[in-house]
Amino acid sequence: MKYISTRGNAPELTFEEVLLTGLASDGGLYVPKEVPQFSKEEIESWRDLSYTELAHKVIYPFVEGSVDSDSLKTMLEEVYGGFGHKAVAPVQQIDHNEYVLELFHGPTLAFKDFALQMLGRLLDYVLERRHEKVVIMGATSGDTGSAAIEGTKACKNVDIFILHPNGKVSEVQRRQMTTVKGDNIYNIAIEGNFDQAQDMVKASFGDQSFLRGERKLVAVNSINWARIMSQIVYYFYSALNLGAPVRPMAYSVPTGNFGDIFAGYMAKKMGLPIEQLIIATNSNDVLHRFMSKNQYEVHPLRHTITPSMDIAVSSNFERLLFDLYDRDGEALSALMAKMNAKEEVVSLDEDKLAKARELFDSYAVDEDTTVKTMQDVFDETGYLLDPHTAIGVKAARECRRNTRIPMITLGTAHPVKFEEAVQRAGYEMPALPHHLTDLMDREERLNVLPAELDKVQAFIAENTFK
Repeated sequence: MKYISTRGNAPELTFEEVLLTGLASDGGLYVPKEVPQFSKEEIESWRDLSYTELAHKVIYPFVEGSVDSDSLKTMLEEVYGGFGHKAVAPVQQIDHNEYVLELFHGPTLAFKDFALQMLGRLLDYVLERRHEKVVIMGATSGDTGSAAIEGTKACKNVDIFILHPNGKVSEVQRRQMTTVKGDNIYNIAIEGNFDQAQDMVKASFGDQSFLRGERKLVAVNSINWARIMSQIVYYFYSALNLGAPVRPMAYSVPTGNFGDIFAGYMAKKMGLPIEQLIIATNSNDVLHRFMSKNQYEVHPLRHTITPSMDIAVSSNFERLLFDLYDRDGEALSALMAKMNAKEEVVSLDEDKLAKARELFDSYAVDEDTTVKTMQDVFDETGYLLDPHTAIGVKAARECRRNTRIPMITLGTAHPVKFEEAVQRAGYEMPALPHHLTDLMDREERLNVLPAELDKVQAFIAENTFK
């Protein structure tokens, strides 16, 4: 499998090289040169596979030539065997033909465990073989950081630096990052917002001279293709459980950076019969405004009770735009230059937007409506949604095109991670799962730094080469 840049001016890479590269040298994102295709009959034959067996079928074409089949199987068994539910990604029904796909049974109680636990195993496998050490640098608005740390804490060839906006993630989210022990783990609390942290990560990937040529930066944010690849699996798993490929499916996805919903788009391209994908956002609604009004304009970031979606710029949207522009890297590069300038309202050609709207709908949900949805679903079913998932459920109910097919909302996190939202909804906090019962008593380790690139890079260099 070869990978190409969305901006068309970077070398083709293998999966192993993409894993270690992050952003392409032309500033684009890597995507597969050719998308694996599965027939209806082949997908039907997977109906009775376990999650790990299915994951092997879906993921192997993306890593073939870089990871051997048996090693991939072992990694998958290690990762998903450690989840807290035997089904790994169970489906919970909340109404007729309406479901929540529970993606919060991993060690950090968020969907990002599916990809980042796997990423850690893949890095260890590749780095051991290459006799290399790397630096992971990532920004998190809540869940990515803890999942990345948990997934890579045992990696012998990795130092990991995670930036989060100081005071703007929930206490459980923060503690899941700052209480993990390890000499290779560094938590940096930035005196700024998530987008500032993400901008520093992007700038560091663009100029890695602060690492003196002795280390390479590796991305754990959703720009890393390994994350998208791992997330494709649970679309296949849930769809097969509810009657695919005979029945088509619809999905509502709470999304900020567009990575999770892009995985659903990839599943459709690979042959899964997905009829509708709903982009569910909070008041940081750049994607909804773009899809509904054809206006791409970056607004100031708002801090909400759904912090994992507090993102003003959706990095992975570029991957969809690449396809909408018929994989024309030059045309996309010109479009992205306009978008990244953030100086004007950018619109797509109408035919490109119409193409996106064939599959995608969008909906933005404010805080009061998020809380009301949590209350409504609890009153109807006794089931407590986390606030991000509540946004997905509300968007699903507002945008649903076909009530005769299953509508599946991605349950992206456990409600225990979002105390403010649960309390506003009027409910008692659920108990932490057994492996986290002492979380509030564990010692924290973090460094507070200004949102200044030179100071952050100096901190990373100092601790990498100490």
